[in-house]
Amino acid sequence: MVAAEAGVTRSTVSRALNGEPDVSAATIEHVREVAERLNYVPNRAARSLASAKTMAIALVIPEPGVLALADPHLIAVMAGVSRRIDQSDYLLNLMVAPNGDDKLMRYVTSGVVDGVLVASQHRRHDQLLNLHDLMPVVFSGRPTEETDPPNYSIDVDNAAAARVATEHLMSLGRRRIGTITGPEDMAAASDRTAGWRAALEAAGLPTDAIVTGDYTALGGAAGMQELLERYPDLDAVYAANDVMGAAAVSVLLDAGRRVPEDVAVVGFDDSSAALTARVPLTTMSQPSEQMGELMADLLLRILAGEDVPVSTEVPSHLVRRASA
Repeated sequence: MVAAEAGVTRSTVSRALNGEPDVSAATIEHVREVAERLNYVPNRAARSLASAKTMAIALVIPEPGVLALADPHLIAVMAGVSRRIDQSDYLLNLMVAPNGDDKLMRYVTSGVVDGVLVASQHRRHDQLLNLHDLMPVVFSGRPTEETDPPNYSIDVDNAAAARVATEHLMSLGRRRIGTITGPEDMAAASDRTAGWRAALEAAGLPTDAIVTGDYTALGGAAGMQELLERYPDLDAVYAANDVMGAAAVSVLLDAGRRVPEDVAVVGFDDSSAALTARVPLTTMSQPSEQMGELMADLLLRILAGEDVPVSTEVPSHLVRRASA
């Protein structure tokens, strides 16, 4: 239809719409004007076959579906990724795969996607670390292991941010500061624990009040209950994400502890969970939606053949609210 109206061949239309260098600028302009007038939309499947591209990208979240769709940080990452991909010619496939590494690998390596975005990677998902041998991959958060060549990633300085959070609690006069960690098989979680510990050690304060959490409300509640039972003199808690921090606040209030008068609480993410906690959470910001947008943009630039930095660090800062 466009070829007939423009008076050129179909192959010329295809080359003109793709901006190939062997077509004159005048022909490109003429063909595009005709295509616009006819409301022509290129056939994605035909373009894919011609270019050996699928025009699809997979966003992989290796977590149980309930966690992936309930975690404010992951939801914000998804939103950012989706917004950036919507601005491109690519389609986005969401894959939630808690234990399906083999199934996942068979799918993404079968030629159905051109690149992969990974959020919430655990050490047990080591197969994902080697996907970059087959296609471009970008991680949200530092991967758990270094590879050669290294994987691309978007992250905050989790250790430094956790240290700022802990130092803020110390600036309030708190001296018995516990923590509810994230899963220690995740790089971000272990980095946040390291930052908490470094701040306390530098001040000569004890680092024994530590329990392992899982980034869920149930994990945060259980962790806070354990801290109260083991360390009744606790006067502050740093939780490795806002979901656990909000749950910790509820446990403290139900136990008759005032927040922040008796126990101050700081979370991490600056997510909706911080705002809806029974006492609004002081927290370290993590621009999750921006991180999702940046990781998608980075992958699109890689697919376009651009030279891009291997790792990109976004800033984090303390957001003060009533809990601390």
